[in-house]
Amino acid sequence: MGTDRRRDGHGRALGLFALLGCGVALLSACGSMPVTGDVKAVDASQPGDSQVQVYAVAPRDNATPNEVVDGFLESMTSDDSDFRTTRKYLTKRAASTWKPSAFTTVLAKAPNRSDRPFHENDPGVTEVTYTLTGEKVATIDAQSAYQPLAPTDYNQSLHLVRENGPEGKEWRIDLVPDGLLLGQSDFKRLYRSVDKYYFAAGRTAEQSALVADPVYLRSRTDPVTGMDTVTQAVRSLLAGPTNWLRPVVDSRFPAGTALRKGVTSLAPDDRNVLKVPLNKKADGVGQRSCRMMASQVLYTLRDLTSARVEQVELQRSDGSPLCVLGTDQAEEFAPDGSSSGPDSQYFVDAKGHVERIPGSTKGSGTPEVVAGPLGDGPMRMGSVGVSRDEQWAAAVSRDRAALYVSSIVADGELPAAAVTSSAKNPNDRLSVPSWDGRGDLWVADRDPRRPRLLRLTGGAGKPQEVTVPSLDGGRIEALRMSADGVRIALLVTQGGHNTLKIGRIERRVPEAEQKVSVVDLRQAAPQLMDVTAMSWSGRSRLVVVGKEQGGVQQVRYVQADGSAPASGVLPGVNQVSSVAAADDEQLPLMAATSSDGIVKLSPGDNWQTVVKEGSSLVYPG
Repeated sequence: MGTDRRRDGHGRALGLFALLGCGVALLSACGSMPVTGDVKAVDASQPGDSQVQVYAVAPRDNATPNEVVDGFLESMTSDDSDFRTTRKYLTKRAASTWKPSAFTTVLAKAPNRSDRPFHENDPGVTEVTYTLTGEKVATIDAQSAYQPLAPTDYNQSLHLVRENGPEGKEWRIDLVPDGLLLGQSDFKRLYRSVDKYYFAAGRTAEQSALVADPVYLRSRTDPVTGMDTVTQAVRSLLAGPTNWLRPVVDSRFPAGTALRKGVTSLAPDDRNVLKVPLNKKADGVGQRSCRMMASQVLYTLRDLTSARVEQVELQRSDGSPLCVLGTDQAEEFAPDGSSSGPDSQYFVDAKGHVERIPGSTKGSGTPEVVAGPLGDGPMRMGSVGVSRDEQWAAAVSRDRAALYVSSIVADGELPAAAVTSSAKNPNDRLSVPSWDGRGDLWVADRDPRRPRLLRLTGGAGKPQEVTVPSLDGGRIEALRMSADGVRIALLVTQGGHNTLKIGRIERRVPEAEQKVSVVDLRQAAPQLMDVTAMSWSGRSRLVVVGKEQGGVQQVRYVQADGSAPASGVLPGVNQVSSVAAADDEQLPLMAATSSDGIVKLSPGDNWQTVVKEGSSLVYPG
């Protein structure tokens, strides 16, 4: 079959084929393979349709070293089964030892290679080394966990030798780094983000709450395992949490539990029941644990199949049912700790009183003052945080010097301040408070003489100082707790910039003397130089307000692992001072602005003004 071979500015011969449109029934849901029309050669590194399936092409006879290097790099961006064609660019020894699944390096663009002009047919030339360069922006480890990086120079070498082949001496790569090397566009085409779920550690069965653990899996069939995406997700779930999350979560699957040998495809039947055959490690599991295991599978696969999985049946090694769990029964293990979401949004009005906007689905109800001293008391408030059960609120005074905790469903007197700050500058005093899914209240005192992160167990009692050993001299400006209570989003000021970081919350028992720390901070929005506001928006996603270097303010989504979804940028809105989102991603996104008051963004709509005067808008949490 003939095809055009396009060369780029470096003389790269592109050796990939792509079948488009209905050419691949698997991808386009077309019923048959066309029998006419050309197969087109494409540059796999150009931005394009994620539904394009790319096939690798083996090196031609007497391929030049340039062609071998280019073909190898392009072949890594294909859907080559077990990378069999890709390995043909390597010597026999290198092909047998190369480990493409060890990790993936993501570059801003496709890698560049150095040119090596010489006479390829000169028998005196027997080896040559190429340098691969680019800007490294992320890595994917063997657990499929994404790790964003500040853009750094990438520099690696490929060494080629002449190897005896069927047609005589052929150039092949004999020294090659393990792993895959991809540009961002290829990475987004080949991989998709998947949340797998584990239980927050240290909680009773009645308090169990699922925690999202994001990983990146192949969008279609994994070349190494031959598994479809659903099966990859279940396999990754069974293998356990990623290293970053592992210290604070548990899996109900017994150690060593795996899919039954030979299983490469899982799909729900015509009743939307997914049957998951397990090995012997799970044979003796009790019903309560099995139901919890099944809930992990249900939530992990929630957005992965075109036909919604309504029920999961876990099977023993002999094929008999271990337990069955439906989506309605799994609600007791909901990731946000409850099956019902927030009923209202809250904000501070122009008089310094806390008000509620009822009606969560639209965010457009008539605002009403909450009950209790935060609603009609003498103290003017500047910011507020509301408990997830909507019974209590913590409000910071307008001068940011004191934090008060009070009921918002019953009348009463304003209690004594739960936390005070002695900083001279109001901007150095207390942050906006936040509640976690355990009912604990968190706030930062930004006093330069004694910056502290504080936690009030159950929203009451003596504030406990939380250590944050990896701050490295930075100061916490703002914080938001995740619903699961094991992750915290922090705005950290350092070197004149605000950056968004995610920390893991570790608790040491016993509860009476519990010591809490936030550890292993990681960048969550490395593409933004300055972040001014943020909020959790779903189980592993945040909405942030910030600027890229030299750019203007924008509102966008980022994943908790630091990756940026392709559709992350939201419609523009002016002068945003705070932003609020709910765990239910169907609820409207809210923002407080200095120009338009409080505005909302419903799915598929534009920003609309809700309240003309108000600030510190929040959802419960």
